[in-house]
Amino acid sequence: MAAELHVAMVAADREVWSGQATLVVARTTSGDIGVMPGHQPLLGVLESGPVTIRTSEGGTVVAAVHGGFISFADNKLSLLAEIAELSDEIDVQRAERALERAKSDDDASASRRAEVRLQAATAR
Repeated sequence: MAAELHVAMVAADREVWSGQATLVVARTTSGDIGVMPGHQPLLGVLESGPVTIRTSEGGTVVAAVHGGFISFADNKLSLLAEIAELSDEIDVQRAERALERAKSDDDASASRRAEVRLQAATAR
């Protein structure tokens, strides 16, 4: 059996995903980070960006995450996000409209959120 880590991704309003994984890649204020079983303990601040989880069964879970924290110790990874959506929950057309609206309003943070949602949705 391959080494695994337990992952729990939680948003302010719900548990988004939990399960066993072999790799998690997330964007932090220090840059992108990959966490595998046995990684050094860490605590970081999440930036808006896609989070990719390679599950123990060989699948991939992608989520759009907007802010929060990442914590890892004892092969347990917690992603505590302000907002998180799994890629299959994202309405691509709605995200495209939100991006256009944000660009026309010159709203950089709304543009970034819409771009992250589109990145996650197209990574399915």
